[in-house]
Amino acid sequence: MAAITFGDISREHRRSYPDRIAVIDGKGRQTWPEFDDRTNQVANLLTRLGIGPGDRVLWLAQSSGSFLELLVGCAKVGAMVCPANWRQSADELCFVIEDFTPGLVVWQDEEIGAVVARAKAATAHDASWLQVDGEGEGSFEHAVLAESTTDVDVDVSCDAPLLVIYTAAIIDRPNGSLLTHRNLVSMGMATARATQADHSSVFLNSGPLFHIGNFQFEAVPVFLHGGANIFVRRVDAAEVLQIIADERATSAFLMPPTILELKELNREVQRDLSSLRPGPFAPVWGDALPADPTLWGTQPGGFGQTEVSGLAVLNAYGERGLGNSGRPSPLVQVRVVDPDGRECEVGQSGEIVLRGELVHAGYWNRPELNAKRMRNGWWHTTDLGRRESDGTLHFIGTMTRMIKSAAENIYPPEVESCIESHPAVKEAALIGVPDPTFRQSVKAVVALAPGASATEQDIIEHCRSRIASYKKPRTVEFVDALPRKDGAKDYEALDRTYGGGGYPGGENV
Repeated sequence: MAAITFGDISREHRRSYPDRIAVIDGKGRQTWPEFDDRTNQVANLLTRLGIGPGDRVLWLAQSSGSFLELLVGCAKVGAMVCPANWRQSADELCFVIEDFTPGLVVWQDEEIGAVVARAKAATAHDASWLQVDGEGEGSFEHAVLAESTTDVDVDVSCDAPLLVIYTAAIIDRPNGSLLTHRNLVSMGMATARATQADHSSVFLNSGPLFHIGNFQFEAVPVFLHGGANIFVRRVDAAEVLQIIADERATSAFLMPPTILELKELNREVQRDLSSLRPGPFAPVWGDALPADPTLWGTQPGGFGQTEVSGLAVLNAYGERGLGNSGRPSPLVQVRVVDPDGRECEVGQSGEIVLRGELVHAGYWNRPELNAKRMRNGWWHTTDLGRRESDGTLHFIGTMTRMIKSAAENIYPPEVESCIESHPAVKEAALIGVPDPTFRQSVKAVVALAPGASATEQDIIEHCRSRIASYKKPRTVEFVDALPRKDGAKDYEALDRTYGGGGYPGGENV
């Protein structure tokens, strides 16, 4: 018997919720039947463009209801879609285009059009391009409206990849994590237990589409249960406050810096936000919102990564325990293992590995890396943890050293490589300095080449022009030479000297 796909869910919702709203964005509102018709039009467009099972679509745009239409349209024809990080540089976007080799690129002109144009000019890959924020010939809207609303007849496996999210570069390049229909449905159903998502839920997609968190909390659970997804192109405090009040949003993907901005503005405008649940950030919201009775609100935090469909281990699964991350979803198994793959004793640190319904199908076009990370039937996370005596998991930290700035993951090797490409730089090291607003800010420690000179601003601007702006160092320290331990850069010494710390691994990770 065939398992359910995202396309099947949309087909069912048009029958089960004929009068309920599915999507709200700048274009208006769609009921479930109207939304399903649009996904059929998208599916027929993809078919006309020669895109079918296993083929790829790239989204070079910010948040929009059109993305959900495209996601479900791809689901109906067996294709996969990747929402790229629109904040990346032209070189970084060009890499994704050439690595992912999409048959269709849906792009946005407003705000990011110049960068997208440079990426398009730099790539040798040939694809169809449709503008999502345009009208007339060459626009996504014009192309979709020209198609039939008749459903397509394509046999799609629930184990086919649907959503592809490029993870931050750990060593030398990003990798596209392949999340299947099964992964996403399993993740959404498990998360809904913690967030209490149902057909009455209204979720504001105010997080980036290239971040798994927006999908898990709670675009996918709300979609699965027939609720409404609202999309804003990007976060504007006044607009977000108005939408929450007008649409009675029950949840939104908001990080602490934005929450603080919303609270400050709402002291003046006094919007009614009482429908909104604060989730894990109740301490940040304070008395601005009612108490959140859900498990996600009362017992937040967990462990996960994009490759396991977000947080696969949650404090919400069972009573709060000794470990900072809680217990696994019923849909995965978790082990802590030593370098030889043997399970560690309780209390002993080792690598966290998982298997089950939430583990992705691997990385796009990375067979050697997939074989290494998916050995012996377990996904090796490269994260360090331990099992506590009460059965809960304690996440200690990444085994590849990561800096966390707000919702963004920044891996030092990528930024260090960029800094070291500056002609005046001999070598560089990155550390995370505790930041009261963003959790960590990026500090670079730089040793210049003999006789060379460069200023802090030179280094920052060099990075700004080559990688996503949020990855660039905020401050730069110049040294004669980097400290070393066993021949490698001594990051612990750098942390001690320059105040590094606050790396992921504490409460509510």
